[in-house]
Amino acid sequence: MFARLRGDFPILDARVGKSPLSYLDSGATSQKPQCVIDTFIEYFQQRNAAVHRGAHSLAVDATEAFENGRIAVAELVGGAPEQVCWTKNATEALNIVAMGIDRASRGFGGQAAERFVLGPEDSIVVTEMEHHANLVPWQQLAASTGAQLRWLPVTETGELDLSSLETIVDDSTKVLAFTHVSNVLGTINPVKRLVARAREVGAYIVLDACQSVPHMPVDFTDLDIDFAAFSAHKALGPTGLGVLWGRTELLDALPPVLTGGSMITTVTMEAAQFMPAPQRFEAGTQPVAEVAAFATAVGYLAEVGLEQIFDHERELAGILLDGIAEIPGIRVLGTAENRIGTVAFDVDGVHAHDVGQYLDGQGVAVRVGHHCAQPLHRRFGATASTRASTYLYNNAEDCQRFLTALAEVRPFFGVQ
Repeated sequence: MFARLRGDFPILDARVGKSPLSYLDSGATSQKPQCVIDTFIEYFQQRNAAVHRGAHSLAVDATEAFENGRIAVAELVGGAPEQVCWTKNATEALNIVAMGIDRASRGFGGQAAERFVLGPEDSIVVTEMEHHANLVPWQQLAASTGAQLRWLPVTETGELDLSSLETIVDDSTKVLAFTHVSNVLGTINPVKRLVARAREVGAYIVLDACQSVPHMPVDFTDLDIDFAAFSAHKALGPTGLGVLWGRTELLDALPPVLTGGSMITTVTMEAAQFMPAPQRFEAGTQPVAEVAAFATAVGYLAEVGLEQIFDHERELAGILLDGIAEIPGIRVLGTAENRIGTVAFDVDGVHAHDVGQYLDGQGVAVRVGHHCAQPLHRRFGATASTRASTYLYNNAEDCQRFLTALAEVRPFFGVQ
């Protein structure tokens, strides 16, 4: 089945110089199947209009496409459509939660928002493996409210060290924010154990699901979390679109950060009243074509099957890890067994950017740098790494091309 799927992605027919393209950078952004591209184009050709703002036929069709996208996402990750709020990316979604809590702590949002108030006696807990998008907003919230920022450390195998979980997440903890899957290590974190501890102390749970939703079955309701964020472009969809998912009662109580048109009920010259979720977080003109295209992407993922995608990627990860182990001078960052098909590594004597450029010359696309996770790289004594990340359209041939090219890197740069 997966061999047939490659034909759905026109960009995979591209060549880099004389070499065929092996795209191993889906952790950064995924490629798009033709059906998603077609939906995006078709929307502008046949349905383009402002949503929720007109009674004419095009406006009705556009609104239907917009809301059908919400339904599709709810079916993908669990919950109801009104729990799906559109944002421009996952970073914005996480900031909406952190900044909303900050506004509540400053007295905005009224009585309903008082549940979110933070002060110097409270703590916020993250992990050492967070993407900056799920670290910096909480740093800013701690600085603004006086709350203490704590974190769960990472072991040498690239897993969370939970030996001090009960000490770090204690009765002072108001927010526990963590990634479902590390964007560097590929490690899948024990969500239910972390959630259980958060529930014991009454902390809100914020899940970064950017690297889990595209690659494995995820049900936010079953995971018992409070808020989650992920992006469309990592899950076969377009850029410029993210999702903030939350418990309905919490979304309705969280003060909005962006205000203006389309998110209000009543406005006078003195004040405004806000709509309930999801509209309260969707001020202004929305990316309707992107939503329509993402709905098609979600349907494509459902048809292939997230369980099958997960198994396929684990098989590819095994090929990558076994092959890298046979190449001298390469250290893999994190060796957790419970993982997706993402592998980051350090090549002794060769900077990650040079590694990436050599691989690109052989037609292999990978990610280089700190992957927006500088603290995690410091944990492993590295300033940068090279990352190969797989997806449903990759195959064993991609992995072998990567391994062949990788074995040539140190000799090419004259490193013994």
